Amino acid sequence: PWLTEYTPVNEPLTTARFSGLYGHWYPHGRDELTFARILLVECRAVVQAMAAIRQVNPRAQLVQTDDLGKTYSTPRLAYQAAFENDRRWLTWDLLCGAVSPEHPLWSYLRWLGIDEAELDWFLDHPCPPDVVGINHYITSERLLDDYREPYPRDRWGGNGRDVYADMEAARVRAEGVGGWRVLVNEAWQRYGLPIALTEVHLGSTRDEQLRWLAEAWTTSETLRAEDGVDIRAVTAWSLFGAFDWNHLVTCTHGFYEAGVFDWRSPVPRPTALAGLVRELAHGRVPDHPVFDVPGWWRRPDRLTVPPVLTEFHSTPKIAVRRAARKPPTVRPVLITGASGTLGRAFARICHERGLPHQLVSRQEMDIANRRSVEQVLDALRPWAIINTAGYVRVDDAERDVERCMRENARGPEILAEACAANRGRLVTFSSDLVFDGTKDAPYVEGDRVDPLNVYGRSKAEAEQRVLAADPTALVVRTSAFFGPWDPHNFVFAALRALAAGELFVAASDSVVSPTYVPDLVHATLDLLLDGETGIWHLANDGALSWADLARRAAECAGVAAGGVQARSTAELGWAAARPRVSALRSQRGWIMPPLDDALARFIADGVGTLRRP
Repeated sequence: PWLTEYTPVNEPLTTARFSGLYGHWYPHGRDELTFARILLVECRAVVQAMAAIRQVNPRAQLVQTDDLGKTYSTPRLAYQAAFENDRRWLTWDLLCGAVSPEHPLWSYLRWLGIDEAELDWFLDHPCPPDVVGINHYITSERLLDDYREPYPRDRWGGNGRDVYADMEAARVRAEGVGGWRVLVNEAWQRYGLPIALTEVHLGSTRDEQLRWLAEAWTTSETLRAEDGVDIRAVTAWSLFGAFDWNHLVTCTHGFYEAGVFDWRSPVPRPTALAGLVRELAHGRVPDHPVFDVPGWWRRPDRLTVPPVLTEFHSTPKIAVRRAARKPPTVRPVLITGASGTLGRAFARICHERGLPHQLVSRQEMDIANRRSVEQVLDALRPWAIINTAGYVRVDDAERDVERCMRENARGPEILAEACAANRGRLVTFSSDLVFDGTKDAPYVEGDRVDPLNVYGRSKAEAEQRVLAADPTALVVRTSAFFGPWDPHNFVFAALRALAAGELFVAASDSVVSPTYVPDLVHATLDLLLDGETGIWHLANDGALSWADLARRAAECAGVAAGGVQARSTAELGWAAARPRVSALRSQRGWIMPPLDDALARFIADGVGTLRRP
């Protein structure tokens, strides 16, 4: 009885399009009449549901949601854009009793075969929303271009009169997207009803999710203060994340997008979005470094084809001279290990995610030299340090103990001490080789460490020193890198040899959890933004021997695996002892994709040209 807000049917127009026009959902219709009938049934259900609810609770309010977008076009397709921009309002127009013979789509609905009596019913039973709920996504704004050639063929379509490409406006429109301010103002001018942003979500990286929510909030404040719009709420959707929306829930891939909380931990884990929601709800202005850079939909690199101009002017604009502005201060992420696979991958992905960064080499900053570290931190003032530098030659470490300990243990300790003195957040990397391999199951974060070799001892020592110096540091244990930008990793080498018809020797008695570098980098950056601390295990979900990894990769690549020669570690003559099992799992939350999924993306991204000889 304490509930007062109801949404009997979510997004009637969107559901009608996906179910009746595009064929994605039941009843999988692909025609305009099916679309119209579904829409009318859903809107009639809203009216009848609210009537029944209000018999019990007369104070009940209708918060009617729908996806609100906008369509832009080249001049030839202006008529199609106008039609789609009229159609986007149909849910609210029907409920408001506004679809009369004067409505621009009355004739269209009648032409489809909708009886006049069906439309008149809404005129006789108006049920205007108490709150217009706007669900808006970055893909909701579209651009129609009659010149299709620059676009992927899966974006080609037509209306029976013209053929055209249908693209996300953010990726091709020169003027960019109108966004929340344009769309909310249009809804306010049309209805004059209270408004809520009822789904604010971006299917992207954590930093972009933060930027999207912050833009929705700050735009709402501007709309209230400057435009007089009655905005009642901003909703972060979805609270606990969602599965398979990247495929519109049309298939089961188990793809999970975290929301305000990440559901994949034993107890739902608050993400960076939870911190942002808390700050906004308490009236504080967020000051996270990710906001030093606009969202990707506002950056120049958003364009995937030459930009299309959709606002045409008959007279030239008058040039307005503006005083030069000092560029805003941008706080970087400092990445060590410029010559290594992981350091270069972090720099690449930070660039893609719009995270300003500085990648430094050993010559530019010696992490085991306190003075060198202080000089670089004073010059760059990073908000976070991601340490990928270190000694990586496991077998050589057996006879180069001092150097291995200096780079792998002393260096991270000095960085941790600097971060503890308010010099930034620290992320550093450890290894599965901190374990002795006697456990018959994958290792979790709480398992006892007992390394078998010098390299493992250096990493175990680093973990202890780093967390003693800076308990807020994030220490990531990982294993067996492979990735699309490093032609020297194990999987690349195996596929290259097998594709050439050569033998490939690999260990059969050492079980690991292979790790796809792009997944590792994205997951680490998300955990950093989430404010996670302590030890985390990050590897792709799977445990197998090196020999089986070579065979699995060959199977995924369509390469004959008969050339894989399995050998024991004793036969391979490695100088450093390896644990029999060093596979990893996490008791804190398993946030990495399955190994087979990672291998499939690796084949597509990295070695797609490899085929059976």
